[in-house]
Amino acid sequence: MRHLSTAFALLVFAAGAGCASAGARTTNAAAPAQATATQEAGIGPQYPSTYQRHPNPPVLIRNATIMTAAGQEIQGGSILFRDGRIVAVGANVTAPTDATIVDGTGKWVTPGVIDTHSHIGVYAAPGTFGESDGNEATSPVTAEVWAEHSFWPQDPQIPLAIAGGVTTIQALPGSANLIGGRSAVLKLVPARSVQEMKFPGAHYGLKMACGENPKRVYGNRGGPSTRMGNMAGYRAAFIAAQGYRQKWDKWNKDHQGDPPERNLRNESLAEVLRGNIYVQNHCYRADEMMQMLDLAHEFGFKIRSFHHAVEAYKIADVLAREGTAVSIWSDWWGFKEEAMDGIYENAALVQQAGGRVVIHSDDASGIQRLNQEAAKAMYHGRRAGIPITRDQAVRWFTANPAWVLGLDSLVGTLEPGKMADVVLWSADPLSVYARALQVYNDGWLVYDRNDPAHQPKTDFSLGQP
Repeated sequence: MRHLSTAFALLVFAAGAGCASAGARTTNAAAPAQATATQEAGIGPQYPSTYQRHPNPPVLIRNATIMTAAGQEIQGGSILFRDGRIVAVGANVTAPTDATIVDGTGKWVTPGVIDTHSHIGVYAAPGTFGESDGNEATSPVTAEVWAEHSFWPQDPQIPLAIAGGVTTIQALPGSANLIGGRSAVLKLVPARSVQEMKFPGAHYGLKMACGENPKRVYGNRGGPSTRMGNMAGYRAAFIAAQGYRQKWDKWNKDHQGDPPERNLRNESLAEVLRGNIYVQNHCYRADEMMQMLDLAHEFGFKIRSFHHAVEAYKIADVLAREGTAVSIWSDWWGFKEEAMDGIYENAALVQQAGGRVVIHSDDASGIQRLNQEAAKAMYHGRRAGIPITRDQAVRWFTANPAWVLGLDSLVGTLEPGKMADVVLWSADPLSVYARALQVYNDGWLVYDRNDPAHQPKTDFSLGQP
């Protein structure tokens, strides 16, 4: 392997060549979604993933504390992975003769960290206008845009996220618009293009936003300027998408005449109605979340997760009943009016009600320490008398976000057969003192805290101290 700190571009070109020469295969994809209308018409799939698993020898991490995020915390345990997949997890695991042995004494292992709400790559460092590509603020509804077409794979924030143990992200458009566009689900690996990072087979998300942001952005630009205007905007967009879907469904059934004319905006929304695209909804207030659930009922789709959701605790029972997750911070609120009524126990109360909790970042700093954010939320719950378990807290940044992205059959827990997205920690990951020592993505050692050869840098960062 080439020295990663020499040049990011050299790394990714060498990795690509290595995969080809070694006959590496594309990693197994998520379960395929229903064929889209345009695919049935012979159009697409569009912009497919070109991600390839990096070939690696087997790895055995032994004598560590293994937190599987599947109900087990194994003291003095071992985990074996090869060919990008977890082979065995337990107290006694035998190493193959060709395995790399990693001594985990005094260390901890978790699944790779997954962030459901990231803007790295679309709001790339150093944060200039030239790299601010997250909001297509030209119309309140821009379902036609895709975050991947703004994503810069050499954003210097990406290696920092990897160093925090993050292996998968959902890169989202911003929240200026009622409907901001499609998300991109990405594996955090060195790459030359976003296609080389796209998680094979992952569902797209659709970013929607409630409340203050859309009416602030468009209030003096033709609207919406009120929350009732916001709701009318969502409804009008989905009514148009219903008609578009009906035309395509009819044509796909009888193939009479020419296919309907494509409309990129309605195409995305029709796939939401079909269940192929997951709604990821920025929404703070409890009353607005209830209204958005009513909207989803009206048009027959599901909201996969409310994001930020500082008032989720007020409707925790409803969220549990609806099967809608919340992607939230541990203790950040009060920075605008709709975010004023947050409490420290938000995550714990949703968990207690049987809801699905995810700790997310939203910013490029928080993504580096999502394990600590989960630990804070666990502490706040316990202080209030809510018995949050350590396994539940680890699930908040592993298994639960995997479900939000529809990837829970592939990642999020340490179980045989799943992708080897694995983090070795210096200490208990729910401790402020824990640091990610090694990060494996599909079994590939993408980061090693003690080895500069496995500390990727982007071209933008080369030459900096």
